[in-house]
Amino acid sequence: MLSVDRLLVLYDPRGAAAKPSAVDAKPGIVGTLARTRDGLFAFDYHDDWIKGGFSLNPLTLPLEKRVFIPRRNPLDGMFGIFKDSLPDGWGRLLVDRSLCAHGENPFAIDDLVRLAIVGSSGMGALSYEPDYSSQLFSSVPSAVHKEDLDVLAKECASVFNEDPSADLDTLYALGASSGGARPKALMTVDGHDWIIKFPSTTDPKNIGEQEYTYASAAQDCGIEMPPTRLFPSRLCLGYFGARRFDRGLQGQRIHMASAAGLLETTHRVPNLDYHILMRLTLRLTQDMFELKRLFRLMCFNVFAHNRDDHSKNFSFLYDEPGALWMLSPAYDLSYSSSFRGEHATTINGNGKDPGHDDILAVARQAGISPRWAKTTAKEIEERTEPLKRFWRS
Repeated sequence: MLSVDRLLVLYDPRGAAAKPSAVDAKPGIVGTLARTRDGLFAFDYHDDWIKGGFSLNPLTLPLEKRVFIPRRNPLDGMFGIFKDSLPDGWGRLLVDRSLCAHGENPFAIDDLVRLAIVGSSGMGALSYEPDYSSQLFSSVPSAVHKEDLDVLAKECASVFNEDPSADLDTLYALGASSGGARPKALMTVDGHDWIIKFPSTTDPKNIGEQEYTYASAAQDCGIEMPPTRLFPSRLCLGYFGARRFDRGLQGQRIHMASAAGLLETTHRVPNLDYHILMRLTLRLTQDMFELKRLFRLMCFNVFAHNRDDHSKNFSFLYDEPGALWMLSPAYDLSYSSSFRGEHATTINGNGKDPGHDDILAVARQAGISPRWAKTTAKEIEERTEPLKRFWRS
């Protein structure tokens, strides 16, 4: 049975595909995660990291010499910043299927072992040793081309259908480290790292076109988006792809944290309001420009009916040379509903039918100019009007 009592947490900004001159920083030991007697996962920073590193989470893991003990709930005794490294949805499904295929009980595998399975393949810039991924997955595809996307889509469908012939090794190598419910492939396209999505069993057939159109509309609303593409298919209208923003232009890895990870909360239960996200953004960035970026995204989510705006769909990036945090580009934008059809993150306490009054209340409490907020909200409402063709009951 796979087991581990402690892990080294590493920070490697170089990345496997980074050019030698991309960054000067070397991989370093951030600290150690260890299981306590009562089943929590304690963390302490390495002495060298305290001298020259940065806080992984300024809210709960300040850069100081002590042993940090997490709460048991709601993250099963793990700190949120490390929980971010764990795949969920599609990625967890692949891991659990492979564990079963190797005679392991997925319900007996705790998060420390799961981080060891992630190893160096996770999102962001953190990696973990020992790396157990090779004990579960024997083959890594040497090259997968965008022309093979229909084949991958069929393989993903076979996993949902519990087909034992599914190529779990290939699918894991391409996408098991990612989060979210929809199947994904992490691929290199034209020299850059991309995430390409495939339909889940509950998605409409045109989900790729829909997400691409939403991304284009968001950009038209002044929201920062990563470069996106609609990759061609013979089976549907296309597969949505976005260039990874946790990877730099030269392949370097960038430290990333979700709002859920920073706030030590779960994204599976609606428990946030945009007031909280505004305060978090100001606490991290100390920048009114970043608050306005979040305001635009909130307006888009309201007027475009993107109600799956949970705490893992907001992330922050850490710029190591500048020693500052910033909001990541927006992602996972599409027509969607959440718990009981309401917003996962409420707007001034309203998740059911938020309108301009609620939006302006959030702006006012955040210290954003009411005049700017009113004009911006109206513009975004008008520019999202064409997206209503995707709405469905």
